[in-house]
Amino acid sequence: MAAKNNPTATKPTGHELVITRVFDAPRQLVYQAWTRPELMKRWWGPKNFTTPVCKIDLRVGGSYLSCMRSPEGKEYWSTGVYREIVEPKRIVCTDSFSDEEGNVVSATHYGMNPEFPMEMMVTVTLDDYEGKTKLTLKHAGLPPGKDTDDCRAGWSESFDKLAEALAR
Repeated sequence: MAAKNNPTATKPTGHELVITRVFDAPRQLVYQAWTRPELMKRWWGPKNFTTPVCKIDLRVGGSYLSCMRSPEGKEYWSTGVYREIVEPKRIVCTDSFSDEEGNVVSATHYGMNPEFPMEMMVTVTLDDYEGKTKLTLKHAGLPPGKDTDDCRAGWSESFDKLAEALAR
């Protein structure tokens, strides 16, 4: 099951990035790719990044902790708290940079723009679409400009990897 190579991103309104993509996979499988650590490790992170750690406590009030590792070996940790879970339709969670213990840290911890807020919000909506799954991602709270553009590129590369993982 391969995804149509049709990522579309709208310009963020305010500080919100919106990306919609159709995957050639059932909605339940796409949902599981977001909620099962062993599946998320297969696709999380931009091209050539790996995800050596992914922990998910999937419940409202539960948290996640993940690590993306660059090809050069630099690690970027993130954490968040699940605010809404509607299986297999919707996931809403906070998104923050963290250390490996899950403590929230500033983006400057990773040499990034101090304009990143300590907490952002990610909303993933999954809809049945012509026998496939339409995923809409909203990433709210991003700094405008280059950081949002870089985030768009990172999500798009992650979704390319998700399409490959779903095809397996």
